[in-house]
Amino acid sequence: MPDAPNDAIKAMIVERLFLDVNPSDIGDDDNLMETYEIDSVRLFEVVIGLEELYNITFEDDEFDARKFSSVSGIADVVKTKLNE
Repeated sequence: MPDAPNDAIKAMIVERLFLDVNPSDIGDDDNLMETYEIDSVRLFEVVIGLEELYNITFEDDEFDARKFSSVSGIADVVKTKLNE
């Protein structure tokens, strides 16, 4: 995935989680849970944002917090969903 989807994902994360950070300051491989204290409840909000942003749906069994721990991981999951 090119950088543009990563930028869209970062912007969505900042907006939905009301983070006090510039989206461009989030590194693609930063551990979101450690760096920005995103817990599983807030991560679920990110999943909802992805569903709205990319018009995709995630089933409960598709959710693995490790895959959603970085922007790069999230982008990989989105790419896989879009190619189904």
